[in-house]
Amino acid sequence: MSSNYDGAITVFSPDGHLFQVEYAQEAVKKGTTAVGVRGKEIVVLGVERKSVAKLQEPRTVRKICVLDDHVFLAFAGLTADARILVNAARVECQSHKLSVEDPVSLEYITRFIASKKQLYTQSNGRRPFGISMLIVGFDYDGKAHLYQTDPSGTYHEWKANAIGRSSKTVQEFLQKNYTDELIESDDETIKLALRALLEVVQSGSKNVEMAVMKRGEGMKLLENEEIDRYVAEIEKEKEEEAERKKQKKAAKAAGMS
Repeated sequence: MSSNYDGAITVFSPDGHLFQVEYAQEAVKKGTTAVGVRGKEIVVLGVERKSVAKLQEPRTVRKICVLDDHVFLAFAGLTADARILVNAARVECQSHKLSVEDPVSLEYITRFIASKKQLYTQSNGRRPFGISMLIVGFDYDGKAHLYQTDPSGTYHEWKANAIGRSSKTVQEFLQKNYTDELIESDDETIKLALRALLEVVQSGSKNVEMAVMKRGEGMKLLENEEIDRYVAEIEKEKEEEAERKKQKKAAKAAGMS
């Protein structure tokens, strides 16, 4: 039945669906996993790092992009589509600064990207952008934000979220482990994002790329050594938690006897 509607994205199916938008969302689900966490004084993005061909230049394979001094993003889906939107968003950031002499707010640039995506869901002869984005940074008043955009053109603000392959598993982990007390610490915020990513990615810096931005500072990509240090701390905490559970279980069994 759906094949009768696949040719024109401006036509709704009988049950109110736009199949081309749903196909674009499938492209996102096949993309590499990306995680974003908003802390009190820091915002963190983590992405799954795909293996690079031996002769390929690694710097040209990036899933984390800077839009302006105070805004950066990660994406899941078609890299070519992301490049077009990232370039358009960078131009908009600079145009806004030239016009009103203030940097863009996070919601403004998110709405700009979402509007551009939505335009391609209602234009004949075009297909939707096959990407989702996690957009993070600080507004000029110092407040941290994390937004997500979808191929349909919708956007929402989150405290923590994930997109891409196995994003549902990562979202469930974040819902279970995110607390307002945890994000008071910069290190704990970074470790939460990394732990969430490690739910679906093999541990080790060669499989993970992390970027952070602290209030009043620019974006920083974590070095492999820093990521490995956080991974080691996470593994140690897991071992300590397992030992505590083991002791608690033994004490309970002894009490019952």
